[in-house]
Amino acid sequence: MMKVLFLPLFQMNTGHHKVADTLIDFLHRQFPWVESKKIDFLSYCNELMEKMVSGAYLRWIRSHPASYHRVYKTFMYEESLRLEFISFEPWLPYFEGKMKKMLEQERPDLIVCTHSFPSRILQQLKRKKVLAIPVVNVYTDFFMNSIWGKRFIDYHFVPHQEAKGELIVKHGIDERRIVVTGIPVHDTFMKMPEVRRRRQPTHVLVAGGNQGLGNMTAFLRAARTSTLFRYSVLCGANKQLYHEIASWQLPHIRPLPYINSPEEMNQLYDEADAVITKPGGVTISELLHKRIPIFTIDCLPGQERINWQYLRRNGLIYHLAEPGNGERKMIRLLTDDVEKNRFFRRVSDYFAGVEKTGQEALAEVVTAMPQQRMAWRVLRP
Repeated sequence: MMKVLFLPLFQMNTGHHKVADTLIDFLHRQFPWVESKKIDFLSYCNELMEKMVSGAYLRWIRSHPASYHRVYKTFMYEESLRLEFISFEPWLPYFEGKMKKMLEQERPDLIVCTHSFPSRILQQLKRKKVLAIPVVNVYTDFFMNSIWGKRFIDYHFVPHQEAKGELIVKHGIDERRIVVTGIPVHDTFMKMPEVRRRRQPTHVLVAGGNQGLGNMTAFLRAARTSTLFRYSVLCGANKQLYHEIASWQLPHIRPLPYINSPEEMNQLYDEADAVITKPGGVTISELLHKRIPIFTIDCLPGQERINWQYLRRNGLIYHLAEPGNGERKMIRLLTDDVEKNRFFRRVSDYFAGVEKTGQEALAEVVTAMPQQRMAWRVLRP
């Protein structure tokens, strides 16, 4: 029996959890002799700390998005000496001790990080040569922030060829340890409908993220008197947004509650002609696999804004700068067959750089290891 430990961060259902759940589901179906377990590392360290940090994060990005983005870009995106010697180093011994204790309890044979912070702690343990368990980084955005452990991590599943080149050139990592997988999505989203017919009126799926964040309300309010599109609005955990849209009682704008099932979400994608969403890594990757035109209105500071910059630079999304005029821009692009074909070619070019899926890459790592339970790989100091 082999044990694989997945390490996201925070309890809220982010892309880090979705990717972990996707890979756990794959292992469960393909390798019944593999035991998979997911642990939110911050909650393991201290549940009160997790609640305080996640709550502070949500309040910060809502109330002061510009300052959050500056701090994120300075200390978590750019390689900064201040990060190494000021911000995290005083805390590392505490988290290293917690990580070693957790590994002593769980005794995994393989560790998969879907968040940068556990990866950083594991990098420190590997650098000190007190840990020999293989570690996989699975990146869940279209960039790699400076928190991720890199040089001492065993395998890297990266979103695109640019990221692979960065790891080779900037960090000196052997290219045999890097696989371009894209951001892993559930197998369900890799199935294309037999025929995608244009609907009348055009059906647009609006996805504000699990927390219902994002300035979608102004756009939808402007669309109340329009008949150009039919909207299905994923409100996530935002009950206030759900009840506001429901109170309009409009047949062309339908609110939907939180959806957890990949199959149900895939059906919604198959019924949509376009999607308005925020540039979260996992959601965008699902939509790219489905070959659906993607529009954004705004984005959260930090990770999403950096994703947005990559996606716009590569022509993988369209931006609606003015919500009040958004419908006119959408109808112009969606009825322009030449531009739609260009979009689909750009999506195909992106996937041409993908070497294998995250599921295939993880299967190769697992099958390369003995199937019986291995000797535990934490070395004593």
